[in-house]
Amino acid sequence: MSALLGTHGACRAEERLPDGTWRTGMDGAVSASPSCGCIGARRAGALLAMSGPHDLFVRFTLGHPERAAAELRAVLPPDIVSRVDWSTLRREPGSVVDPELRETQSDLLFSARLRSGQELLLYILLEHQSSVDKWMALRMLRYVVRQAEHWRKEHPESERLPVIVPLVMYHGPDGAWTAPRRVEDLFELPDESEERERWRTLVPHFEFLLDDLTAERAEGLMARPGPPLARLALLVLRYGRSEELSRRLASWTALFAEVHAAPDGLENLRVVVRYLFQVGDEAARESTEAVLRSVAGAQRTEELMMTVGEKLIEKGRQEGRLEGRLEGRAEDILRILTARGIHVDDKTRGLIMACRDPALLEQWFDRALTASSISDVTSGG
Repeated sequence: MSALLGTHGACRAEERLPDGTWRTGMDGAVSASPSCGCIGARRAGALLAMSGPHDLFVRFTLGHPERAAAELRAVLPPDIVSRVDWSTLRREPGSVVDPELRETQSDLLFSARLRSGQELLLYILLEHQSSVDKWMALRMLRYVVRQAEHWRKEHPESERLPVIVPLVMYHGPDGAWTAPRRVEDLFELPDESEERERWRTLVPHFEFLLDDLTAERAEGLMARPGPPLARLALLVLRYGRSEELSRRLASWTALFAEVHAAPDGLENLRVVVRYLFQVGDEAARESTEAVLRSVAGAQRTEELMMTVGEKLIEKGRQEGRLEGRLEGRAEDILRILTARGIHVDDKTRGLIMACRDPALLEQWFDRALTASSISDVTSGG
């Protein structure tokens, strides 16, 4: 079985641990593996630096198989849950998220097997953006097909594909999910009721599972099975960008204490606090500090707050420098195209200047050197 949870970057600066998990540094300091043939360590670091707070938080908290299993077991149908051998769940590298959406989506890939030994793929996409994407069913279908094609290339001897179960997690701040979950609902079919069902048999059938965190009450998320950090992460994702956050934090004190009592408790709390500081307002920061004092004590809280503050300041400096480099690269691409007499329309110019994917900008730069038209530069990503 494999599961994929939406994220930025086609190749990440991560380290595989002996238990099958992958470690991503929350401060963007982890370098790329030498065996990674996709991007070098410096470019991987740049990709990590451009990752939003949601992406890094999700990858740290749900990237561990035990915590990911808690999410999967809560959402998948009970009969499917009982057939999965959860002890085989393993994190795998890779992402199939479209480059232009990496700031609003995150994905993680896991592998596992059914108790019968059959392989199963689970694709989980986490949606960060505030507005619901009405075309998500089509996008998920495309992601599932990409994953299937990748699996087929890796297993050329196989005559069948593994089952792929797609799941979208949503935590947008502006309300519940409203878009169709089935691809067939995206097609404009004849209105006649008798003919409509007949037409439906002719269009692709595909449906994704949805875990809409915005529709869940805090009590329900706290009652979900799984490690304390997984439950706390869901609560933080659910309320992190809402006005309710500062009022609710105190009621999560016991859960904060459970996270703190775990072997890596202080480091895990540091990750949670850093995310809260990035997405919450001043009232939320004050409430977070009050909870920490009751859980970890005054001295530990001061040390933790100082460390988080210093990292956020340094992150801001790094992002500022990186922003300047990326903008300069985009301008280089436009200057090359102008010098070579290639017309760049306003829409494409805006696309190039707005791009914040270092790898994609490098690809466009290389293409600009030999392109005969603007479509040669930007087509195909």
